[in-house]
Amino acid sequence: MNQKILFSPVGGTDPISSTNCRDGSLLHICRVYQPHKVILYMSREMLENHEKDNRYLYCLDRLAKNQGREMVYEIIRRPELTKVHEFDYFYQDFRGIIEALFGQMDETDSLLLNISSGTPAMKSGLAVLQTMGEFPCTLVQVATPEKRINEHIHRGYDVETLWELNEDNQPDFENRCKEIRCPTLSAIKNEEIIKKHIAVYDYQAAYEVAKTMPAVYTVAYIDLLEMGAYRILLNFGEVDKLLKRQKLYNLPIRSSDSRKYFEYALNLNVKLQRKEYADFVRAVTPLIVDLLEMALKKQEKIDVNDYCYKDNTIRKWSRGKLDGTAVLEKLNEAYSVGFSYGPVYSDHLNTLIQEFSSDARLKTLADNLRKMEISIRNLAAHNIVSITDEKIKNETGFTGKQIMDMIKSMFSYTDILVKKEYWNSYDDMNEVILKAMEGKA
Repeated sequence: MNQKILFSPVGGTDPISSTNCRDGSLLHICRVYQPHKVILYMSREMLENHEKDNRYLYCLDRLAKNQGREMVYEIIRRPELTKVHEFDYFYQDFRGIIEALFGQMDETDSLLLNISSGTPAMKSGLAVLQTMGEFPCTLVQVATPEKRINEHIHRGYDVETLWELNEDNQPDFENRCKEIRCPTLSAIKNEEIIKKHIAVYDYQAAYEVAKTMPAVYTVAYIDLLEMGAYRILLNFGEVDKLLKRQKLYNLPIRSSDSRKYFEYALNLNVKLQRKEYADFVRAVTPLIVDLLEMALKKQEKIDVNDYCYKDNTIRKWSRGKLDGTAVLEKLNEAYSVGFSYGPVYSDHLNTLIQEFSSDARLKTLADNLRKMEISIRNLAAHNIVSITDEKIKNETGFTGKQIMDMIKSMFSYTDILVKKEYWNSYDDMNEVILKAMEGKA
C-alpha cells in the first residue's frame, strides 16, 4: 500500500563514481525519491562486483540509515548475461519483470524506472517499454555532475572510502534527477488525430479523443479544446468559464452583444472553410437581417425597435409607431400596393437603406446581400440534393467566399469594431492549441 518501488539496472558508475566521488544514478534516485523497495537488475559483470564487496547494498544501507528509514532490496540475477548490447533481450526480459511487478502492486503503488544506469541497450529497452504504453511508470534520468559522459573505472574500487568522500552526502546536494515525459505510441497517434481535427475546426471530435488519454498528456491543452467545442456551438457561458481557467487565449471581441454577431459570422466562415455549403446557406439569413438593421441604426440613426412591437418572440411593425413618420412614407413609396406591415424582414431594411442612405457602397452591399439571401433561401428550402460552391454561384451570382467577403464588409457599417486580423481568429486559436500540445505555450 502506497509503496514507491524503483526498478534499476546496475551500471558502471553505480553506486558511487570513482572518478568524481558522487552518486551514480541508482544511488542518486534513491537519495531523492526515497523508494520503499529497490529492485536491482544485474548482468554478469555487476554480479561479480556485488559478490566481491557488496558495494551496491552497502551504499543503499548507509543512505537509508542517514535518512532514518528502511529499504527492501531484491536482486534479479543474470549471471549468463554477457551480451549487454542486445536490445531485444532486454526489452523482452524487462517486459516480463515489470508485468510481474504490476501483478503484485495495487493502485496506490508507484513504479520508478532508472533509465540512466546500465548499457545503452538496457536504457533503450526501458524507454521503449514505456513508449508502448503498457505500464504506467515514471522514467527518471540522472545528469552526471560534469554534465558529460561518465568514465567507468572498477579497478581498486574502495566502496567504504568512496562513501565517506561522496559529496552528495552533504545536506545541500544538487538534485540531478529529471522525470522524462515519454509519450506512449497511442498518445502520439491520438495527438496526431487531434491535430487533424483541429485543422478542420472539429473541436468536439478533438476534445472527445483527448478525453480518452491520460491527463498527464492533455493537461496543457484539453481546456482549449473544450473551449473550442463550446465556441463553435456559440455557447458563450461555457466559453467564458474556460477562458478564465486556461488564460492562454481570449476571444478578439469580448462585449456580449457585439461578440454574438461577430462569432456567428466567424461560425459561418468555418462552415465555408469546411465546405459545409448546405449549412452555410441556411445560416446566412439571420445574420443578414441583423447586419442590415445595425447598419441602418449606425449610418442613418433609424432604430427599427422604435417602430416595432413584440408578438411573442416575433418583432412586427407597429401601425401606431409608424404612423406619420418618414420611415412609413418611404416604405409606402417602395411597395406598389403600399406597405403591409407584419414581421420585420430584410427586404424592408434594405428598402430603408436604399431610400435614406447616400453611401453608394453601403447601398450596393445591402442590395446584393438581400438579392443573394432570396436566392439562397430558395436554394436551402427547395433542394434536397447536394449543395456545392458552384451551385451557390449559379443560384446567387456569388461564390461562398464572395458572400462571406460582403458580410465582412457590412460589419464596417455597424458599431462593431472588427479589425482585419480578427477574421483569422479560429486559425489563431488553432495555433495556440498546437503550441500548447507541443509544450511551447
